[in-house]
Amino acid sequence: MENLLRPLIVIGGSVFLTLLIGWTTDLLLRKADQRHHETPLWGLLRRGRIPYQLVLCAAFLRASYDEAQLLEQHRTAVGRALTLVLIGATAWLVIRIAAAIVETTYSRYARAHRDPARVRRVRTQVTLITRVVAAIVGVVAVASMLLTFPAMRAAGTSLLASAGLLGIVAGIAAQSTLSNLFAGLQIAFGDMVRLGDVVVVEGEWGTVDEITLTFLTVRTWDERRITMPVSYFTSKPFENWSRGGAQMTGTVFVHVDHAAPLPEMRERLRDILRGCPAWDGRYYDLTVTDSTPSTMEVRALVTAKDPDDLWTVRVTVREQLIHWLTETHPYALPRVNTADAVLPPTHPHAHADGMAPRTIRGRIHEPPRSTDRG
Repeated sequence: MENLLRPLIVIGGSVFLTLLIGWTTDLLLRKADQRHHETPLWGLLRRGRIPYQLVLCAAFLRASYDEAQLLEQHRTAVGRALTLVLIGATAWLVIRIAAAIVETTYSRYARAHRDPARVRRVRTQVTLITRVVAAIVGVVAVASMLLTFPAMRAAGTSLLASAGLLGIVAGIAAQSTLSNLFAGLQIAFGDMVRLGDVVVVEGEWGTVDEITLTFLTVRTWDERRITMPVSYFTSKPFENWSRGGAQMTGTVFVHVDHAAPLPEMRERLRDILRGCPAWDGRYYDLTVTDSTPSTMEVRALVTAKDPDDLWTVRVTVREQLIHWLTETHPYALPRVNTADAVLPPTHPHAHADGMAPRTIRGRIHEPPRSTDRG
C-alpha cells in the first residue's frame, strides 16, 4: 500500500501545488491588470502562465522524485528528463517575461510620442531586440541541456581548447549569415528602414511588413510578399518614401493636341483636386513639358499626405481630366493628320497647286484644275 500511496502523494502533491500557485499568481496578475489600465505589463505577463506552471511542476517533481521511489532503476534517466524540461520551461518563461517588458516599454513610448516615423523606428528596434534576446536565451538553454550529459561535459573541455580554430572555421562558413545578422542590427539601430515604411526595391513598390535578424519582407500593393536578405538594404540603394516625412508630390502626364485650352485645363484641375478628399491642399500645377509634331505633353503636379493618397489623387486627376476633355473639348485630344502630302515643285507628279495625285483603283487620279473663263 505504501508503494502505491507514496508516488501518488509525491506526484499529486506536486501537481496540486503547481495548479494552486499558478492560479494564485494568475489571479494577482489579473487584479493588477484591472487596477492599472495605463500599462499592459500585467496582462502581457499572464501569457507566460503555461511555462510558469511547467517550471513549478518540473521543479517540484525534480526535488521530490527521490521520495517517490518510482522506477528506481531509471532514476538517473528520469531525473535528467525532468532537468531538461525544467531548463526548457525556464528559457520559455524568460523569453515571455522579456517580451512583456519590451512590449510595455514600446507601448509607453508610442503613447508619449505622436511622430509616426519615430514610433515605427522604435517598433523595429523592439522587434529585433526581442528576437535577439530569444536567440541568446535559446542558445544558452540548449548549451545547458547538453552539459547535463557527462559525455558532453567531457567533450566541452576539448572543444574549448580548439575554440580559436573552430571560431575561424565557423566564421568563414557562416559569413553570409553573420553579415545578415549584423545588417539586421544596423537596420534596427541605424534607422535606415522601419516597419511600415513605403519602399521601392528592384522596381517593386510596397510596405515593409516584417524585419528579422536575417531577412526583410515587403508587402506589395497587390498583396504579394517579397522576401529579401537584410544585407541588401545595407549594400544596395533603395527608395524609402517614408523617410523624412510621408508627404509626397506626384505627376500626371496627359498628351493633348496643340490647340488644347491650357487655362481651362488648369481651372479644371483645380476643381478636380478640390473635390478629391485625398488631396492635401498643399500644391498643384499644370505645365507643358514637351512637344512633338502631333501632340504636346502636359504635366499636372499634385500633392498628398502619404503614398496611398498620392496614388488616389493621380488616378482621379487622370480619369476626370481626360473625361472632361472628351466631353467639352474633343478637339484637344491627340489627332492624326490625314491630309494629302504637299510635294515639292520639282517632283514629277507635282502640279501647279502643289497637291499630289491620288491613286484610285490602280490609276493616277489628277486633282481637278481650275479653268479660266475670262
